[in-house]
Amino acid sequence: MDIDELVKKAKELRDKGLRSGEIADELNVSSETATWLLTRHTKEAPKDMFVDWSKIGSSSQRMRYIASALSDMVLESPDNDIDVVVGVALSGIPFASLVADELGVELAVLLPSKHRAEQKDVKGTFSNNFAQVKGRKCIIIDDVITTGSTMKETVEVLEELGSEPVAISVMIDKKGLDSIAGIPLYSLIKMGRVE
Repeated sequence: MDIDELVKKAKELRDKGLRSGEIADELNVSSETATWLLTRHTKEAPKDMFVDWSKIGSSSQRMRYIASALSDMVLESPDNDIDVVVGVALSGIPFASLVADELGVELAVLLPSKHRAEQKDVKGTFSNNFAQVKGRKCIIIDDVITTGSTMKETVEVLEELGSEPVAISVMIDKKGLDSIAGIPLYSLIKMGRVE
C-alpha cells in the first residue's frame, strides 16, 4: 500500500466515525502518523512502518496458528502460572481469545484510552462482560506494538487494579523492545530501523 492509499484509507475510517487512535490501530501506525495522514500539515511524514496483517486476520486458521505461537512464547516466561489472558482492544482481542482457549484460562478485555476519548487524562478500562483481573496473574496479548504507550498504559491499569502482569506477547514489535514497564515482552517479529 503506498502513501496515497494510506491517506485515502485513513480518511475513509475518519468518515466512518473512527477517532485518530482507532485509525492508528486499524492501520497499525502510530497516532502521530495517523494524524499526519489525515492532515498532512508537515511535508515530511513521521518515521513509521505500516503493517498489513489482513492475510492473517481474514483466516481463522491463520489466527489460530499465530495464537498458538503467542501461547508458546508466553510459556517460556519464568512465571507462566497464568490466571487470565488480557486482550487489548481492538485487534488484540481475537488473538487473546484464542490464547486463553489454548492455555485453558479466562479472558479479560481492556479498552485503551485511545479508543475512549481524545482527552489525555483518561485511562483504559476493563469490560465487565469478561473476566475480572483484580489480584490475578495476567499475560497481555496484542497484535502490534508501535510506540509501546498502549502497552505501558495496560500494565499501569493492571497494576493499579492489584493484578500481576507477568508477560506480554505480540505478533509484531515495531520498537524492538525486550520489556515494557519491567514486564518481559515476547514478539514473533521484532523490527528495527537502520539509519
